[in-house]
Amino acid sequence: MIEIEDLSKNYGDKKALQHLNLKIKSGEIFGFLGHNGAGKSTTIKNLVSIIEPTSGSIKVDGLDLQEHRQEIKEKIAYVPDTPDIFLQLTAAEYWDLLTSAYNLSVADVQQRRQELVTLFNMSEHVDETLASFSHGMRQKTIIIGALLPDPDVWILDEPMQGLDPQAAYDLKQLMKKHAAKGKTVIFSTHNLDTAQQLCDELAILKKGVLIYNGSVQNLLDQNNDESLEEIYLKMAGRQNGDGLVDDIEGDSHE
Repeated sequence: MIEIEDLSKNYGDKKALQHLNLKIKSGEIFGFLGHNGAGKSTTIKNLVSIIEPTSGSIKVDGLDLQEHRQEIKEKIAYVPDTPDIFLQLTAAEYWDLLTSAYNLSVADVQQRRQELVTLFNMSEHVDETLASFSHGMRQKTIIIGALLPDPDVWILDEPMQGLDPQAAYDLKQLMKKHAAKGKTVIFSTHNLDTAQQLCDELAILKKGVLIYNGSVQNLLDQNNDESLEEIYLKMAGRQNGDGLVDDIEGDSHE
């Protein structure tokens, strides 16, 4: 169980996240939806301790993140929104680095690593550097690394970007299997079809404020005869050419 209580993050005068309250259960896939700048990545970066909140708290299995940071980090694996990291390493060296960081033995991860390498068609590329990879191959490398410790909480920020259709399908299946083991999967996405396929619950953010938290089915039930796309745009607003979000006339979800 992850409990986010009154979480806020400011960058100077900019309020990136405002008084967010959420409970994310073990064994579920939880999705964050929102336009660019809505607060999705800010929330995720707080969860994985990349940034510090301005106020509020995060608890994982009852432990406060600020007080038990290292213990909680060992429960979490993270796929960032860009895979352009450790580019000087080969794929194998990157996986070895994560194996060491999580204090795992090679024997502990050998079978899992080989299964994932085979699944993502990376067998011929393990000794090549990440710098030589396409965006999609780097993404696959990071995903494999994140699953080596079989984390209690798997957090992915826009994970489908750059993946080919087969790899995207395989990733979705892995997310479902991970949650089915009683573990937690948290991800952000712009893709409404992906959210509808995967999410047990979702949170929709707008300008750093939570405007919906619940299941996709409940959202559809509350808005008869409208598609998820129509409902989302009505709630989140229309993004104009300046990257800002304008309210749609008749919006009643503020």
